[in-house]
Amino acid sequence: MPFEKFDRDRLRLLPLDRREHEIDRSVMIYPDGPRRPFQHPALPTLAERIVNAARNGRAVIFFCGAHVLRKGNGPLLIDLMRRGLLGHLALNGAGAIHDFELALIGRTTESVARYVAEGQFGLWSETGRINDAARIAQREGIGLGEAVGQLIEGEQFPYRETSVFAAGVRYGVPVTVHVGIGLDIIHEHPNCDGAATGAASYDDFLIFAQSVTRLEGGAFLNIGTAVHGPEVYLKALAMARNVALREGRPIAHFTTAVFDLAELGDRLHAEAARDDPKYYFRPYKTVLVRTVADGGESFYVRGDHAQTVPALYDQIIARLER
Repeated sequence: MPFEKFDRDRLRLLPLDRREHEIDRSVMIYPDGPRRPFQHPALPTLAERIVNAARNGRAVIFFCGAHVLRKGNGPLLIDLMRRGLLGHLALNGAGAIHDFELALIGRTTESVARYVAEGQFGLWSETGRINDAARIAQREGIGLGEAVGQLIEGEQFPYRETSVFAAGVRYGVPVTVHVGIGLDIIHEHPNCDGAATGAASYDDFLIFAQSVTRLEGGAFLNIGTAVHGPEVYLKALAMARNVALREGRPIAHFTTAVFDLAELGDRLHAEAARDDPKYYFRPYKTVLVRTVADGGESFYVRGDHAQTVPALYDQIIARLER
């Protein structure tokens, strides 16, 4: 007999204007805006390699956690897309949610402690429209990220100029969403179709894997994502190499970087022992060590995303202008 399932029709959803928000558009960091100073010796090298890769038609891929957007970096990522310097932006499901809410109402992020105690966490009606976008994506054979971007751009959300998904549609840059079912608040909603969400996100995975086929001579940056970024990148690279090696093409000589907060010490380019906690930090062993072991080079930049990403952006623009 089948197990009993939760009846989502019993849920009460409230409009976003009933929610208290912790982040608004004041966090946005613009190309010509003020900066919190940050320096790191790897940034000039990363900037040079990103610019060279873009000029040579090689892949420049950023995989970002949602906090990268919550820290206000959307306008900088958009400007890199506009300039042809960022060829693929990948996000988790939470990244899509925060971008969507910021584009729609200019605010995002709820108090988990408060609203989970009230039984209301995540149950906000407008955000569930991302589930409708998943159905459209499945029907039209496009990725979830493109469908979300078309929704934001097509309906002219009030703050769409700082939406990375809308920018992807405008500039023809893939902005993909890599979903884990049950991880995101919109999976609570009665209108969530797991099959549509899975199909749309899987199409985004295949789009991501296709971008990775052009990674030879390119750059992959894992920014603030401890699980989704390294794991999706690892599988996509295995697929890309499987085909490329049989065709006599290497995908080995490229640059990777991890931007995060963890203290990893000085030994960054050799795999840690299994009894070392760092071994289980996926960005370290996957992005910094294993996938560049046969010809690539990796860098680690530790710091707050509100400082590290703008500092990298400034170095890229300085390199471009030289």
